[in-house]
Amino acid sequence: MTKTEVEQKWEELEHKCKSCTKCPLSETRTNVVFGSGSRKAKLMFVGEAPGEKEDLSGIPFVGAAGKLLDKYLYAVDIDRNDVFIANMLKCRPPKNRDPKEEEQDLCIEYLREQVRLIRPKIIVCLGRIAAKRLIKEDFMITKEHGIFFEKNGFTICAVYHPSALLRDPRKKEDMLVDMQKIKKKLDEVEK
Repeated sequence: MTKTEVEQKWEELEHKCKSCTKCPLSETRTNVVFGSGSRKAKLMFVGEAPGEKEDLSGIPFVGAAGKLLDKYLYAVDIDRNDVFIANMLKCRPPKNRDPKEEEQDLCIEYLREQVRLIRPKIIVCLGRIAAKRLIKEDFMITKEHGIFFEKNGFTICAVYHPSALLRDPRKKEDMLVDMQKIKKKLDEVEK
């Protein structure tokens, strides 16, 4: 695909996503949270769904959890502008509840198309819900965080969701170790 064709695909995907009414979440959203960052990223982060701040801004991971994620990126010398950050759901579930299976099923194709267009080398699931959907159904975040899997031609792993770290700061050291592993893997694929 030429650069122009890729840009056109992005525009079409974003328009389709922002005008989506496949599920009831479209009726309660303020903004569709399409994703942000480099569309040529080698590293892509995938969360479960937007929170309140994200719904208001239309940008993923800008609330307290996003600020914590930014600190981890900074700590391991990864520029947020060089990665792409998205969610499985593009609309906020009421009261930040977990995404329902049927909502994931209706929305996952938008994420798949983003992955096809970006073609990242590494995908990092932020939290157990994204990991269960993208890595394997029986994924155990407490036992398998920071472990790399090969799936469909991608290197993929999961880390604790930053909001989980806000609730349980004892996991913050594990997150730093996982982010260091991600940085090391990123450096390897960029060679």
